Amino acid sequence: LSIVVPLYNEAESLAELKAWIDRVLDGRSYEVIFVDDGSRDDSWKVVQQLAEADADHVVGIRMARNYGKSAGLQLGFQAAQGRVVITMDADLQDSPEEIPELERKIIEDGLDLVSGWKKKRHDPLSKTIPTRLYNAATRWVSGIQLNDFNCGLKAYRLEVVKAIEVQGEMHRYIPILAKSAGFDRIGEQVVQHQARKYGSSKFGLERFVNGFLDLM
Repeated sequence: LSIVVPLYNEAESLAELKAWIDRVLDGRSYEVIFVDDGSRDDSWKVVQQLAEADADHVVGIRMARNYGKSAGLQLGFQAAQGRVVITMDADLQDSPEEIPELERKIIEDGLDLVSGWKKKRHDPLSKTIPTRLYNAATRWVSGIQLNDFNCGLKAYRLEVVKAIEVQGEMHRYIPILAKSAGFDRIGEQVVQHQARKYGSSKFGLERFVNGFLDLM
């Protein structure tokens, strides 16, 4: 298993997230790839400490400046070695408890990609209403019947992440990129959405405008 975690200014949550992943995957062979997207807080220092304490399981990648989530995922995909690759956000809103079932759907059900669906969200209406509109438009354009394209918690067959290139703001459309590359066995899993524990969201309303432009 490769767990790819792109992050930006999430120093408070990283050690807790790593410990949570360790509990869920105890006894397994796995790597956690933290990709620091030019954080301005102590995130990189924490990643270095985690890597020094557990070199067998932690890989740290640091970008020189803030390039965005797509660039972070692309670097993580390039570094990943696991048969199954899981992506998740660093803010503790994605639960590592979902990882075993996501992996099972890739290995046993033969899916290429499994996207999380945050059916019950802990977000304000200013975020949930635009998200529903965005998801409906993406379903209509792509023909892929997912309820939550932009959920950070996803699972991939390794071949998928090696075949696609994520740039700009295209992380929202990874299922479309995968389908275009010939990986059309795409499924969905309802996942828990935790309330944010530390800090504040790093994304503003402009992401929805950018998202629709990218879709066009």
